[in-house]
Amino acid sequence: MLRARERWRRRARERPASVVAPGPGQESVWDYPRPPRLERSSKRVRVEWAGLAIADTQRAWRVCETASPPTYYLPLADVRRECLAPRSEESLCEWKGIARYWDLVHAGRVSSQAAWTVPEPFEEFAVLRDHVAFYPGRVDACWLDEQGVTAQPGFFYGGWVTPDVTGPFKGEPGTEAW
Repeated sequence: MLRARERWRRRARERPASVVAPGPGQESVWDYPRPPRLERSSKRVRVEWAGLAIADTQRAWRVCETASPPTYYLPLADVRRECLAPRSEESLCEWKGIARYWDLVHAGRVSSQAAWTVPEPFEEFAVLRDHVAFYPGRVDACWLDEQGVTAQPGFFYGGWVTPDVTGPFKGEPGTEAW
């Protein structure tokens, strides 16, 4: 595990030539650290799907990791839990721990693997226990205050792209080694 972390740290220091310099009020995902930085979000975070406000909170955590737009973790207490159906799939994040995936189910609609939780996070990310993250591309809409969000490229990543973050972002073609 230690060797893998060191390889990732070295790669994270190697910025691609296509990095976009941030303008006023923007952040570059290439200035985010590895391991990721965890911070409380000051924004209202909303998720909409199947005609419902699935989640609405001002108590989200923002995870900022090199090459990825921020990912938002929302308290389960602020999510319509009756719409979450557990799946059997898991994956391991070397920083946060084992992620478990959830479908969204409502009125005959299903969005497969639309969300994930880290039920037993590693100590550094313990605040993410009892929180859920949503893939913006697998719901109808995600909002940060009144700003609409687009999905980070690629199937696996769950970052929230807004005009205040610059890339390029992991998940775009040719980024497999980032």
